[in-house]
Amino acid sequence: MKFSLSITSALLLAASSVNAFVPQSISQSRKTARWVATTPPPTSVETDSEEWSPKSWQKKVASQMPVYDDKEELDAAVDKLSKCSPLVFAGEVRSLHEQLARVTQGQGFLLMGGDCAEAFKEFNVDHVRDTFRVILQMALVLTFGSAMPVVKVGRMAGQFAKPRSEPDEVRDGVSLPSYRGDIINNEEFTPDARRNRPFNMVEAYHQSSQTINILRAFAHGGYADISRLHAWNLDFVENTPEGSRYRQFATKVDESLRFMKAIGVNTASPQFTETDFYTAHECL
Repeated sequence: MKFSLSITSALLLAASSVNAFVPQSISQSRKTARWVATTPPPTSVETDSEEWSPKSWQKKVASQMPVYDDKEELDAAVDKLSKCSPLVFAGEVRSLHEQLARVTQGQGFLLMGGDCAEAFKEFNVDHVRDTFRVILQMALVLTFGSAMPVVKVGRMAGQFAKPRSEPDEVRDGVSLPSYRGDIINNEEFTPDARRNRPFNMVEAYHQSSQTINILRAFAHGGYADISRLHAWNLDFVENTPEGSRYRQFATKVDESLRFMKAIGVNTASPQFTETDFYTAHECL
């Protein structure tokens, strides 16, 4: 996972001064509320009357699907995955649905961020942490400026596939299958690397599992404590104008926290020390 100064500049664009974070009237935001439609819009996709099952997706029409040359290897990988535990659970899904419903009614914002595609070789705790704290910074700025809750979603823990406009890639007259992401094949331009490998799905599952566990630990283990907001600044913007503006903003929030603590508000409660953080990715 790679970050550029432009990303941090964008999230701090509103922070050109502390006054940029003055909350807007909540009543004003309610005037522009958008309500959830009671009837879903018409769709050209025909629905199957058959009840859902773990294998029902195999009967649906899908584009950009990889073709594997070894069915036994594919069956072995799918069988292994079928015995693994879910990465997310029903309660988490219901909680996200509820929060997204409130967003559609103008009662919050949805913030989703992450990489174009994850890679096996780039995985480490620092990369996951850096994505997490950038999103925390952005959410804090949005929350302070709008006086509304922000639903935080990381585009990670499963974002391994890449859609391609062409099935093959040509270099110096040599044609090989396109690189479709680590969950399907490998990036190196060799026949062996570009072969679609079923067990890449298994590796992707295990890396996603580790990523989600790390995120849960950060979200509920103290790293998301709002009193640590100064520690969320990325090292490479520490001595930049953007970093300076963020520190001014963080100081303002610190003052608010000290005031709340002084009047008896428990700033050690989960509302201040933990956060809800969800993961999602494209359905290619």
